[in-house]
Amino acid sequence: MGNRCTLHEKETAVVKNHGKKQRAKAKAKRTGASHASAAAGTTHVHPAPDAGLMEGMLPYVAGSAPDHDLAARLLGACWAGCGPCQTSLSARAVAHRATLAGLAGAVYLVPLGAMAQHSPLLAPSTRAWIALAQEKAATGHGHVALRAVDDLDEDDAHALLDDALDHWAALDMENVSLLKEFRAAGAGGNRVPPRQRPADPMDTFRAAGINVVTVDDLDLGESIDPYYLAPNYGVFPGQTTTPSGQQLPMLTLYPETEDAGIEDLEARTDWEHWGMYGLPDVDPRWRVRARIADRSLQGLVHVGPDGEDDVELWRAAESVSMPPDWWDLLDRAQHVLIVGPVKDASPAALNAAGEAGTLLAVVARVAFV
Repeated sequence: MGNRCTLHEKETAVVKNHGKKQRAKAKAKRTGASHASAAAGTTHVHPAPDAGLMEGMLPYVAGSAPDHDLAARLLGACWAGCGPCQTSLSARAVAHRATLAGLAGAVYLVPLGAMAQHSPLLAPSTRAWIALAQEKAATGHGHVALRAVDDLDEDDAHALLDDALDHWAALDMENVSLLKEFRAAGAGGNRVPPRQRPADPMDTFRAAGINVVTVDDLDLGESIDPYYLAPNYGVFPGQTTTPSGQQLPMLTLYPETEDAGIEDLEARTDWEHWGMYGLPDVDPRWRVRARIADRSLQGLVHVGPDGEDDVELWRAAESVSMPPDWWDLLDRAQHVLIVGPVKDASPAALNAAGEAGTLLAVVARVAFV
């Protein structure tokens, strides 16, 4: 995370629970410079991100447009670790609630940001706002999220900005364009309509009144692992370059069982056909699980609405530490490009599948465990 100061000057002397301790520790680590430079009358100019990054995240409401220049300068001060600039600009951002809503919405209204509403490291009022904003934006009533920021009291408004800037500080300016690409991928842009899953061949029998029993209908008990009853895949790591020149880690799938392949992936996923250019959809329900203790990958799963894994495509047979450079890229990007299937674990097979038009792909979220 980058350096930045705490927004509130009123700090609680005793931090009682673990979540608050972690937040306080993070804030202390990001404390900016002293006010000496400000007292000396030094002018501060910090590199700032593209202010348009926030545009389109929340609907326009007359009289409630974010001040993009103010937001960009605050983020520049945040990444530079300049305490005096952060203090003055943060006060202005809290006073200008549309800017506060824009800064928070830019990080929390992307698909990955939805998961933050469950984080104990965020203030309860922040988690409540994220849940409301996600719900209203999904139903076309995103302006309600703006109004909700207007209604926050001073302490909760400071907490929302503080938490949002923690996320911006973790992102840092180097990866802002990557976030923008994820958002563009999620919005769809000028892309082809989403691929539809093929019809289940068993539907013909069901329509004829024939009772069909599948593995999902069976009560297998704990003695049988359903993972081994479904097609399985292996993976090999790589990396790719996004259209903006950012590096992104990649995992390529190859069949480990005879029934694994393109037909299986088309039936079990909603991944799009990918021609090895641009970025496919970002779907945070697909998770690459990575274990911090030994820097190994554990599996590739899809998480259902109940929070349980409902599709498991790959499970590591053993723990293998990833190369340091690849792991560091994974840690920075927090996302992985998943592509496949290919015939075998080789770059040549990947290129052949791309030329043949037989690749499916998705951008998955990294879940560190």
